Amino acid sequence: MNENVTAPLRVRAEIDLAALRANVRSLRAHAPSAAFMAVVKADAYGHGMIPVARAAKEAGAEWIGTATPEEALELRAAGLPGRIMCWLWVPGGPWREGIEAGLDLSVSGLWALRELTAAARESGRTARVQLKADTGLGRNGCLPADWPELVREALAAQAAGHVTVTGLWSHFACADEPGHPSIAAQLDRFREMVGYAEAQGVTPEVRHIANSPGTLTLPETHFDLVRPGIAMYGVSPSPEVGTPADFGLRPVMSLKASLALVKHAPGGLGVSYGHHYVTPGPTTLGLVPAGYADGIPRQASGAGQVLIGGKRRTVAGRVAMDQFVVDLGGDEATAGDEAVLFGPGDAGEPTAEDWAVAAGTIAYEIVTRIGSRVPRVYLNETDGTHTTDGTHGTDAMHGTGRTGGADGADRAVGRGAGQGAGT
Repeated sequence: MNENVTAPLRVRAEIDLAALRANVRSLRAHAPSAAFMAVVKADAYGHGMIPVARAAKEAGAEWIGTATPEEALELRAAGLPGRIMCWLWVPGGPWREGIEAGLDLSVSGLWALRELTAAARESGRTARVQLKADTGLGRNGCLPADWPELVREALAAQAAGHVTVTGLWSHFACADEPGHPSIAAQLDRFREMVGYAEAQGVTPEVRHIANSPGTLTLPETHFDLVRPGIAMYGVSPSPEVGTPADFGLRPVMSLKASLALVKHAPGGLGVSYGHHYVTPGPTTLGLVPAGYADGIPRQASGAGQVLIGGKRRTVAGRVAMDQFVVDLGGDEATAGDEAVLFGPGDAGEPTAEDWAVAAGTIAYEIVTRIGSRVPRVYLNETDGTHTTDGTHGTDAMHGTGRTGGADGADRAVGRGAGQGAGT
């Protein structure tokens, strides 16, 4: 798109909900016999939890997954119907609220099951509980040695009418590394632990272990439900195996800024903190008004690239808290010109994966770390219109759009309203 989507914004993250819906449909095609859980933890990997959850359900997602109960309760409070599951609990968590909201609550150990059962008893309602097995990730989940006791207590609580065991599940450690021996070992252990629970009388609605790479590359892991996370946002979970396009996916987030200043600089000028970049000769410098407080990785100083005027420009010197500089090589530009930090790559702009390489990290972190003062501008939200959403720590803005061009619209005008809930 050639025009700015909104009236001048310092920086914005454009979220293409049409791309997200298409990604959900593509991922569903990889696992046609399994139900689909759209994972929207961490504010939907930085994309905006509530708009993304709604779009995913429109595309056919039967389940929504979050890490924390607070995230799940926020979705329910926003009117999201259907199955919502959350799995990261600490003692004293909002068990009763989760039960009364009809959430699926995951437990990994006896302390959690006992707190949940007590809350169900107090509320007079039956809790929906899923038992998580640690099949080899060594993180959350119940180890095989402790599994019989957890299953036994869960069945006792179910017999008393306090809980219904709705699911048995686990998570892979190395599914993004095809052929890694842990994959088969975890899958065998999952089958054993599920088999044990079912032999004792558990009749789960769903059994699930497949994350994004499992969904895309390991059909034997699909069971009753798949849980794509990063792939839903058009980022490859395994760049060594394939690009987003290879998997039939399209990046959902584009990060753009307006140049704040353009100036002619002499040779020998030190740029940004520490003077790690010095202009080699007379040149033109452009100031991008976004920094590590917005989620731009400082580790990409001197390496990250930005598309300005149809050319990629490399960060000159250090990324600062609120801004960084690019050397335009003597090319002319004007304050207000668009700088594309990353996007799908269609116009030659860098991708989130490019920034991940520059920062020595993974693309998951690049999109998830985009901060709360970066407005999310939603494209193709309804019938080609654009809005910016103020929930989850973004600036509240609302825009009107008109359809046009391949991206479904070519402009929208917004204004800030200063709202933000934050999760």
